[in-house]
Amino acid sequence: MSLPIRFDYIPYPLWRRQGLNALKPMLRNPPPAQADSLYGGIAPQTPAQMAHYLMREGILPSGMSVYATRDALASLNIPLHQPDLSRQPIAAPGAPIRLPAQWETMEAVITAFPVLYPPLWQSHAQIIEAVSIVARADILIPDPAWANAVWLYLEARDLGKLENMRLIVIPTDDIWVRDYGPFTGHAPDGSRVMLGAAYDPLPAYPQANDDAFAARYAAANDLPFYMLDLHTEGGNFWSDGSGTLIASEGIYTRNPHLSRPEVERRLRRAFSFEKLIVTPSLWREETGHVDLLIKLADPHTILITSPAVPFNKSRLRQAHSIFERETSASGDPYTIFTLPAVKPYLNWGVYPIWRSYTNSLTVNGRVLVPAFLLGSDDTAFGIYKAAMPDYEIIPIRCDIAANGGGAVHCLTKEVPA
Repeated sequence: MSLPIRFDYIPYPLWRRQGLNALKPMLRNPPPAQADSLYGGIAPQTPAQMAHYLMREGILPSGMSVYATRDALASLNIPLHQPDLSRQPIAAPGAPIRLPAQWETMEAVITAFPVLYPPLWQSHAQIIEAVSIVARADILIPDPAWANAVWLYLEARDLGKLENMRLIVIPTDDIWVRDYGPFTGHAPDGSRVMLGAAYDPLPAYPQANDDAFAARYAAANDLPFYMLDLHTEGGNFWSDGSGTLIASEGIYTRNPHLSRPEVERRLRRAFSFEKLIVTPSLWREETGHVDLLIKLADPHTILITSPAVPFNKSRLRQAHSIFERETSASGDPYTIFTLPAVKPYLNWGVYPIWRSYTNSLTVNGRVLVPAFLLGSDDTAFGIYKAAMPDYEIIPIRCDIAANGGGAVHCLTKEVPA
């Protein structure tokens, strides 16, 4: 059985892909080419240019004309954090860190604002607003010229706490900060330490800024930092903070030069845990990450996608079976809640798209759950409420973001208190 084919927006920097330069002249007024390639990587520099960009892409602040937007952009003077990118972080001792669970207290959540992907501005605004009510939202922008436009857009929506939003100028190559952002944990003495991993999963794209981000963010926040000697991404880990680490088989496939025991030895050198639970990776899902398969809700509750899809039935059933028989490091069995499965499709006949309700973020009493504008959304929200009754369930629109390979969890990175 073949996957259905759709032709939806692709929130990925295809214009930067090696070998596609010849196609750029054929692109019809693409915002990334305008703001990235044709401007040489520099944002529109004047208020008039920026207002025109926002108008052209349909993201003018609510209720504002292009002229009112231009004037507002010219008058704004917002606080902006511009760390020294050449600064090296404090070297951390090599002792393993305890990686807190998401239900522990969070100081901040990082997002990389999709300045070059206008259809995603609304989704990111929803994430930032939901976070800002209960934690600081650290918003990455690649150039100071974007600051006023992003701030004005958020200010006009008036749905979050602006005082809890922090704009930070650190360039990244893409928006999937979950994967290249720092792992923040606690050293044996209780102090916070940040850890980075080699980020190079897509050799056809530039990745230097993403690979450098974890160290840059640690230096900007005066936190000790060290590098994990593995190739991996943050979307492939769930921690219960009490000795259990969950990952998919992708942790091994991303390090084919290492034996499985060596991969696990290096994990234990970085993270303090007693038990590693390894799930299958989804077939024909390009990330191989565990957050598109399961969600760890609390130390003994797992949400898993239903094996009711034409593809990946066997792997989803295997994941169910693993958690039916496994226990956490503390010996507690798991209670399993089954989330609706959404049928996959091929975008442009090339990119397999897996939409998963497990790709959610827990932060300080809230759960930000992806909404795909489908009838199954309400069912998923109801299951979350049953599995996590003490949390506020916040829907986040992710139907467009899913075409880039993820949803809320992939677009965020938490910083524990």
